[in-house]
Amino acid sequence: MAKMKAILVAVDGSEYSDRATQHALDLIAAGSAVELHLLNVQPSLGGAVSTFVSKEQIDSHHREEGEKGLASAVALAKKASVPAKTHIGVGRQGEIVSDFARKLGAGLVVLGTRGHTGLAGVLLGSVAQDVIAHTSVPVTLVK
Repeated sequence: MAKMKAILVAVDGSEYSDRATQHALDLIAAGSAVELHLLNVQPSLGGAVSTFVSKEQIDSHHREEGEKGLASAVALAKKASVPAKTHIGVGRQGEIVSDFARKLGAGLVVLGTRGHTGLAGVLLGSVAQDVIAHTSVPVTLVK
């Protein structure tokens, strides 16, 4: 694998995203990339919520929840002595991951997946499918 500038890992605090983070750390340790970026995407709280809650409160909520989603991945990077840049996005996962990958110059997006297939995958929806549909760089799914 050719050396790339950055790897972007989409994380949510789950064991699946921790495995994805570890995979990215292994790639960096092998010299495949220079930078590690960790991204947590929060769902937008628009519509009726914004009528009753201030923008500052919504922003604070996104920041707090995003930091929770990033915490275990940040801990893994610290343990590996790899500096990680953290980001919190708000909106649809595939679009946000794609935007960040482009802006950061990431050569690879890594994300964890539970690996649902068939009807379970269709009914549950798939962040992985959304990311793949929107992202123009290679995507590695870690199970």
